[in-house]
Amino acid sequence: MPQPVLTTERLRLDPLADDHLELEVALDGDPEVLRFLRGRARSRDEVVASHAERMAHGRRVDGLGFWAATTHDGDPVGLMMLPPAHGPDQPDDPTVCDLGYRLFRRQWGRGYATEASRALLDHAFGTVGQRLVIAQTMAVNAGSRAVMERLGMRYVRTFHGDVDEPLPGAEEGEVEYAVTRAEWLTGRPQDADGPRATR
Repeated sequence: MPQPVLTTERLRLDPLADDHLELEVALDGDPEVLRFLRGRARSRDEVVASHAERMAHGRRVDGLGFWAATTHDGDPVGLMMLPPAHGPDQPDDPTVCDLGYRLFRRQWGRGYATEASRALLDHAFGTVGQRLVIAQTMAVNAGSRAVMERLGMRYVRTFHGDVDEPLPGAEEGEVEYAVTRAEWLTGRPQDADGPRATR
């Protein structure tokens, strides 16, 4: 099953392709966008390497991967991620995937991360048949945690990873949120807008 194009009320999510490299270069060239990931902007060479890794990693499980998000009139929004779980402390299980989002700074605060993530979760559980979706971020990343909570994902744990160059706030650790297929399809736990309709 190839990755589909996904649409929401305001957004179009296209499967990541080589044509999107310049979007990734611009996105990762903003140190504020990467504040809770690397603490600095990435060079073009680093983005080219990470693009190749994303393309390869996204093919490990049919239907999963990365999407370039734009508004319906073509304004770039960012990068949406739903690859197989792959971190050093994540399960090596093809039924578990990792939700992520990286938006251009000018698009922050518009609800796009939540809107696109809902579409990805619908796809993960309703189409791909994933068992579990997890999301991780720094504990101090209040914006990303708020998105996870609005989606109805539940807090699972706080953990401390091994990092050579800790970012400001690293002493608070990383947090993991999760939602199972059963929870998503039945609308439990509830998100901030109340119960979710059965899908």
